Amino acid sequence: MPIRLSPRLAAIVTALPLQPHLRVLEIGCGPGATAREVASRLTTGHILAIDRSATAIAQARAAAAEEIGSGRMSVRHVSAEDFVLQPHEEPYDLVFAIRVGALDGRHPEAGRQAMQRIAVATTANARLFIDGGDPLRELVIPVR
Repeated sequence: MPIRLSPRLAAIVTALPLQPHLRVLEIGCGPGATAREVASRLTTGHILAIDRSATAIAQARAAAAEEIGSGRMSVRHVSAEDFVLQPHEEPYDLVFAIRVGALDGRHPEAGRQAMQRIAVATTANARLFIDGGDPLRELVIPVR
């Protein structure tokens, strides 16, 4: 099934510093269209798409059967502020979030918790991008 992204989301994916081998974390994936597009650009890499909504994760899982089956994508029902790496899960190189209140300043306490979780779940040189720039802006991941 072809991926249909709005021009805004297509610009965001194009702006991400993707490399075919990266481990990518999308926070707030919704129905998963953006994660599927990222997965299409990965060869040996992987994207984990998370969302606090069980409904969104169910939609993403259904739409991304091919990407999940290929091993390039997985989904998980969890909020950013509760996210932790599972046993034997490698840290992430790139994190992005679109319209996520915990990271765009709308929910500061959740944002502090989410940033701590991101710091623990990422590599030393990882980068974090959110919407609100042209089209993205980069946030500094705190040192663990």
